[in-house]
Amino acid sequence: MKEHSFNTATITTIGMFTAVLAVLSILQIPMPSGVPITLQTFAVALCGYVLGRKNGTLCVLLYLLLGFAGVPVFTGMTAGIGKLVGYTGGFLYGFLFLAFFCGLGLHLKNKVASFGLGVVGLLICHVLGAFHYSIIAQITFPAAFLLVSVPYLAKDILSVLGAMLVAVVIRKTLTRGGINLQ
Repeated sequence: MKEHSFNTATITTIGMFTAVLAVLSILQIPMPSGVPITLQTFAVALCGYVLGRKNGTLCVLLYLLLGFAGVPVFTGMTAGIGKLVGYTGGFLYGFLFLAFFCGLGLHLKNKVASFGLGVVGLLICHVLGAFHYSIIAQITFPAAFLLVSVPYLAKDILSVLGAMLVAVVIRKTLTRGGINLQ
């Protein structure tokens, strides 16, 4: 089995996509539920589809660690460990699954299956987000799911599809530039 190694190009690319995730997380449309509309889902899926399951998940983990350490990379340029126990905490750690499953689909020849894996990751993220929200808001899981998941699902499914399509172009461009990601 090949040992996973990090070269300068891989480290730089992970850092670059962590920055892309941070930038796309800044803009938000606040919602009454406390869970804003953002481009985070697109950015996380893009990390997975471009970098693969290991590096994409690592990129999202780095983003979360930066935010929890106080770097203002979360929605609205916020940060801190308190975000983990806030309304959106479940979505934040759910992003790890989204990146992982998108990354699993990266090398599949069947693009429908690749997209399907991304949707599986998205659904895990939504279930974790709604479950976490239900605990924090002290409401039932079904009520939380209807409040903070259902209204976002169409946008998020389109975000995963868009990220998959954009990733194809980015990966081809990186390959032409001599950067070969797994």
